[in-house]
Amino acid sequence: MNLLRRHPIALALVALVLLSAFAPLPALVDAVSGTPPPDADLVRPAAYTLFAPLSDVLDALTFLSLERARAFLIAWMGILAVWGFARPGGGSSLLRRLAGAALGALIVPLGGVAAVLLPRPVPRLVTADSTVTVIDYHAHTAVSHDGRRGWSADDLAAWHAAQGFEASYVTDHNVVFTHPIDEPIRLLPGVEWSVYQQHVVALGAVSPIDRAPYSGDTRGMLALFGELHRQGAIGLASLPEYWRNHWGDLAAFVEAGVDGFEIVNCAPKALGFPAPARGRVLQLAAEHDLLVVGASDNHGWGEVTCVWNLSSPSAHGFRANRVVARPIALAQGDWESWTAAYTQPWLMLQSLSWSERSSWITWIVVILIYRSVPRREGDAGGIGILARSLSLKILKLGRDKTMTGKAGT
Repeated sequence: MNLLRRHPIALALVALVLLSAFAPLPALVDAVSGTPPPDADLVRPAAYTLFAPLSDVLDALTFLSLERARAFLIAWMGILAVWGFARPGGGSSLLRRLAGAALGALIVPLGGVAAVLLPRPVPRLVTADSTVTVIDYHAHTAVSHDGRRGWSADDLAAWHAAQGFEASYVTDHNVVFTHPIDEPIRLLPGVEWSVYQQHVVALGAVSPIDRAPYSGDTRGMLALFGELHRQGAIGLASLPEYWRNHWGDLAAFVEAGVDGFEIVNCAPKALGFPAPARGRVLQLAAEHDLLVVGASDNHGWGEVTCVWNLSSPSAHGFRANRVVARPIALAQGDWESWTAAYTQPWLMLQSLSWSERSSWITWIVVILIYRSVPRREGDAGGIGILARSLSLKILKLGRDKTMTGKAGT
């Protein structure tokens, strides 16, 4: 009872880590069937698992949709600001309490910055099917106006390789990629055309175009698919534009010759795509034998992807590609934005493997032991207290053994 009274947050977190194991989420799901893929899995590096609390929190922040990220930020900045102001031991002066509130409020924004910029180990997709290619259909370099400064094709290839991709199309905004590379993965030519209220991902060795005829209205935009076919390229409708701006025009997309649709896109503005809407697009694609794909939409920001594609060269149309995704990303469209403060942490805990759960519990126990070590008056906090306490115990144990030996003699 004394431990519960002194460390309620830590013990509650242990309880949640264990409780979430009774309703676990798989590491990956097929975005079409909603079931775990039988021939693909995520491998977590040892460092990722060792520092699982940090790894999992940064992943969970990365996989927030834009609307849920705003709600999460507002809620947790408020909660941590109040905690920083009112926490026991925070000092009685108003200035110290205000400083505590400010530091508490900064934790979440700093976590968001770390999720975007901090280099760290990431999970890697492995597949048992050697006939498929793990590919990304939509990614950017610094050539795009919203790409990370200095984010080169080599950086993009290394980012993909670390997560198990074998190839990726480079689809910079309105600039054709003309310098394919083969190592450490193949980077393939493509472009993302920004036309009337829609982004169209063109795959293949396309030629530059004058976008003006395709930027006036929906009818003009749809003519772009015919132009791409004349160039021998594939044209895909990108998220979130067709969902936000052309939801009533999907039949017209098909009539105009669209080759497929993105059904998962890792950009925060696209992660909120709800499951019923995805189901409608899947039905339309199946009826017309159209390609469905996932897209990292990487711009150099963030370390992890939420989706991979398993592309089969022996199939065409709807069956040519399988989209496998992280469930926490797909769930973004299933929850109201205002619930993000508690649903995102719960989704994160549900997604833990048993090795990650063990890491979480180990870290919590280590911190509890450290916090429970008695401090002499005037001692400052620090790991030295724990080390000194352990050394004193070892010395005491040695003295006890010596005294026991003398007594026996």
